[in-house]
Amino acid sequence: MQYVKHLECVLCGKTYPASPTATTCPACGPTGILDVVFDYDAIARHEDRETVAVRSGQGLWCWAPLLPVAPDGPRGPLLPGNTPLVAAPRLAEALGVGQLWLKDEGRAPTASLKDRASAIGVAKAMEVGAKVVATASTGNAASSLAGACAAAGLRSVIFVPQTAAEGKVAQLLIFGATVFQVQGSYADAFALATAAIAEQKGWYNRLSGINPYLVEGKKTCGLEVALDLGWQVPDWVVVSVGDGCTVAGIARAFIELARIGWTDRVPRILGVQAEGSRAVADAFFGSRYAPGGEETIADGIAVGEPRNWVKAVTRIKATGGTFTLVTDNEIREAMGLTGRLTGVFAEPAAGAAVAGLQKAVVQGIIGKSDSVAVVVSGSGLKDVRRAIEAAGAPIRVQPSMAEVWKALPADMRE
Repeated sequence: MQYVKHLECVLCGKTYPASPTATTCPACGPTGILDVVFDYDAIARHEDRETVAVRSGQGLWCWAPLLPVAPDGPRGPLLPGNTPLVAAPRLAEALGVGQLWLKDEGRAPTASLKDRASAIGVAKAMEVGAKVVATASTGNAASSLAGACAAAGLRSVIFVPQTAAEGKVAQLLIFGATVFQVQGSYADAFALATAAIAEQKGWYNRLSGINPYLVEGKKTCGLEVALDLGWQVPDWVVVSVGDGCTVAGIARAFIELARIGWTDRVPRILGVQAEGSRAVADAFFGSRYAPGGEETIADGIAVGEPRNWVKAVTRIKATGGTFTLVTDNEIREAMGLTGRLTGVFAEPAAGAAVAGLQKAVVQGIIGKSDSVAVVVSGSGLKDVRRAIEAAGAPIRVQPSMAEVWKALPADMRE
């Protein structure tokens, strides 16, 4: 870890050595989430953005100077990163913004942004010689870990809640993971995973809520947005929020780039939560944090007890950003609109980000001339049932051209 100085508790500020197996602050307990502290002055002196651009074919590893990994350390064979930044002029016009891009993380190896965090988790597991990596997840983090472990020859143990989407569970099983589908909430799955990892000392902890290194993998999504736009960052970046890890990482990416002088400003971050799972947004707008519900079709952001809410709130505020809340119906509508106008297939958690952008424009938070990048965190193929809910069922006909012409929409007939 060439430029890592130490770890620092986000609550009490105590610092600790950057042990590869570190989790939370011993003084503060489970709520004492640790942050990786880098030597940004040294990075600014010894690294340059042109070299990163040349190395971009290496996926997220082109950002190694800004990651908590050794330059010559182990890497898994899957290569997350380099997902496309899709220009979306028709969607921009429909939503009422100046310019719009979609960072399509559905093109990642296991079809979600969580591949970036799992790549770091597997690299750290290999660093300490662990043969098993364990996590709890609403779905995407689990499937990304299972795929990364399968590619690297490691075993994975996964705890998912009963609401996990069938497509995500299928990925876990195909990748050979040992899967426990907990008949309870994500919080229940998290508690079981934590207890299992504590008992099995040889298992590496890939719980993104408490492993400080995984957030650093997620930030590479934001770093790529800046690279893809020629280091000219947009006015806003929109990210859906569950536990808080992803938005904290992406916000940090832009803060770091400005700190080392690779960009000239920091975009404002818009965090988006579902109305039925809004604990981080409530903490942002209120004076204190309290656990909330997990009632939303967007299983990827259905987190009632987010662990990284402090990082999320602190970093969104540091960018001058804010939050919006969206309903499940707004999420469904945004999934359909995004697909029809861009060809990007967004899962519900990703559709929430587009719905949040739409609401922010209506509320006057985002201006009609603003430039915006939306993080599409995962593919709609992860949750086909919800996609069909959003798009509607196919037209059923008998094998008869007469029935086809009768059912064909009027505006499609010549």
